[in-house]
Amino acid sequence: MPVTFVQDGNAVDYVPAADVPTGAVVVQGDLVGVVPRPIPAGALGAIQVSGVFDFPKAAGGGTALAAGARVYWDVAEQAAKSDSEAGANKLIGKTVKAATDADPTVRVRLEQ
Repeated sequence: MPVTFVQDGNAVDYVPAADVPTGAVVVQGDLVGVVPRPIPAGALGAIQVSGVFDFPKAAGGGTALAAGARVYWDVAEQAAKSDSEAGANKLIGKTVKAATDADPTVRVRLEQ
């Protein structure tokens, strides 16, 4: 059976069990995306899986991220970090701008 083109893949379909607000981070296995507009529970929506986004960043000493660093999403803390924590945190991409310990966000290019 031949391969069939479905979509460009910048966004993928998503049907949430509960309402999901704009800017929410969705983790499905190793796929991580960002909700560009609210999606009501049970309704077909989409999550962005490519693009550049400002993610909330872990705070405090030792949380700085250099440009080009791999960044992981910590679901429990709802924060971007430099540590995968043995696979518990999912890769979201690479930084496109350095972030200091004091910065509340980090700019990340999504990468799947």
